Amino acid sequence: MSEFVLEMKGIEKAFAVPVLKGVDFSLKAGEVHALVGGNGAGKSTLMKIMTGVYSKDAGDIFINGKIVPIHSIHDAGRNGIAMIFQELSLIQTMTVAENIFLGEEVTKNGLRDTRYMNNRAKEVLDNLGIDVDPGTVVSSLSVGMSQMVEIAKAVSKNAKILVLDEPTASLSTSETEHLFQLISDLKQKGVSMVYISHRMNEILRIADSITILRDGIIAHTGAVKDINLDKIIMHMLGDGRGNRFHWVERTYPSDAPDLLTVEHLNINHKLSDISFSLKPGEILGFAGLMGSGRTEILETLFGIRKIRGGTIRMKGSPVTIRNTRDSIKAGFALIPEDRRKQGLVLIHSLKENAILPKVTKLCKGGVLVDEKAANEMVENNVRDLGVVTDGIHKRINLLSGGNQQKIVVAKWLNMQPDIIMLDEPTAGVDIGAKAEIIELIRGVADEGKGVLFVSSELTELMAVCDRIIVLYDGRITGSLSRKDIKTEEELQYAIQQEK
Repeated sequence: MSEFVLEMKGIEKAFAVPVLKGVDFSLKAGEVHALVGGNGAGKSTLMKIMTGVYSKDAGDIFINGKIVPIHSIHDAGRNGIAMIFQELSLIQTMTVAENIFLGEEVTKNGLRDTRYMNNRAKEVLDNLGIDVDPGTVVSSLSVGMSQMVEIAKAVSKNAKILVLDEPTASLSTSETEHLFQLISDLKQKGVSMVYISHRMNEILRIADSITILRDGIIAHTGAVKDINLDKIIMHMLGDGRGNRFHWVERTYPSDAPDLLTVEHLNINHKLSDISFSLKPGEILGFAGLMGSGRTEILETLFGIRKIRGGTIRMKGSPVTIRNTRDSIKAGFALIPEDRRKQGLVLIHSLKENAILPKVTKLCKGGVLVDEKAANEMVENNVRDLGVVTDGIHKRINLLSGGNQQKIVVAKWLNMQPDIIMLDEPTAGVDIGAKAEIIELIRGVADEGKGVLFVSSELTELMAVCDRIIVLYDGRITGSLSRKDIKTEEELQYAIQQEK
C-alpha cells in the first residue's frame, strides 16, 4: 500500500509551448499540501489535469498506488477528487440542501423528497461543524458560508481529495478562521487537500507540505516547517525579484502645491469628515481594518458613491464629481477591488478591454475607425507591462490573474490620468505579479502622477507607499511618513487604535 493517496508522475502538458515538463506531485492522507508558483508556472494546469478538466500529454496518475485514467471531471469525481474554485459554483436561487444534492436529487412518489434531502444535508453540515439551515437560499449567505457549503457538497459526495483554489481571497478575518478550523477538522477525518494561495503567511500556517513550480518544473518540494517566506520567494522567482518588496525611499516634490486636496468629505453617516492631500509623484496609502472606509473613499472620488458634502480640489481648483464621467474628466482613474466583476468584461478580448475607456474616441457609429492606432496602443501595453499572452485578441478570462490585473491598469493608464487609485491591486495574484505591479506603481508615481493605494497587506503598503493614512471606523486616526515606520508591527498597532 502506497503512503500517498495521490501521485502524479512525469506529467507533461503543452499548449503550442510546453507548460508542464515532467512534473511529479504527491499527496498524503490527511495532509494539506500547498501548491504555489508564479504566472505561467503551471500550477493551474497541473490541478486541471488532476481534476479532469485537461488531459495530460504524458505521465501517470496513481490513486492509492494504482494507475487511474482521469480524462474528465466525472473520472476525477469517481476517484474522490473535487475542486473548490475561487469563483464558487453554487446556484444562488437554490437552497443549501438543493445545491448539495444537485444532480443526485432524491425522489419519493415521483416528487423530490425535500424533507429527506434537508435532513441528510443537515447531517453533513453538522458533521463538519457548519451552522447553517439547509433550507436557506444560497444568495442570502455570506461568501465565507457559501464556501463552507461548497466544501460540504464535495465531502457529501465522498471526496477524499479537495483542491482549494484561493479559498480565502474574498473572506473576512473571522470567515478565514472558520475555514481554517474546517480544514483542520477535515484533516482529522483523513481528507487530503491541495491548497493554492498567493498569501504566503497562510501557507506557512495551514500547510504541512509545499511544492513550488517555476516555468513548468518543480523548483522545490518539502515540509513547510523547513522553509520560510524568503526561501519561498527565492524558489518562485529565481532571479532576485523578491527585493522589490523592500522599501526604497523615494523622492518627490513634497513642497510642491497639492495635486489633490480633500476637505471634510462627507460620504455617509460613518465617513463624514475625511480630509487629506496628495502631492504630485506621491504614493499615499490607506491602512485600516475591514470596514474602516478605505474602499468607500476611493469609490466616492471616482463618482460611484454620492458626495454629501465637502470639497475636492485638483491642482487647486474645485471639481464637482456627480458620476464616474465627471471623475474621469477631472483626472481620476480607479483600479477596483474586484477586477473580474468591476474591472473587466470577461467575454471580451484583451484588446477590447484595454481600449474600453477610450472607445468613444476610437469609434464612430459603433465602428472602430482607427484599428491601427488601437492595435498599436494595446501592443505597447502588452510590451510595457510584460503581459504574458498569445496575442491581443485572446479572451481576457483565459489570462492569469496577474495578467488580467495588468490590463485593468493599462486601460486606465491609456487615459493618462493625473491620479490613479488602486484598491487591493495585488489580490489573487502570485508573488511574481505582485512584484511587477508594485514596480509599475512606482513607475507611475515617478512620472509625476499621484497614487492612492489601498491594501490589506501591510507588507505591500510598507513596500510601496511614501505616506500612510490610518483609518479606524470611518475616521482618520493618523498620517504616518513611511520613513518613520520601523516595523510592520508598528503599523499593525496603529490600525487597531481608535484614536
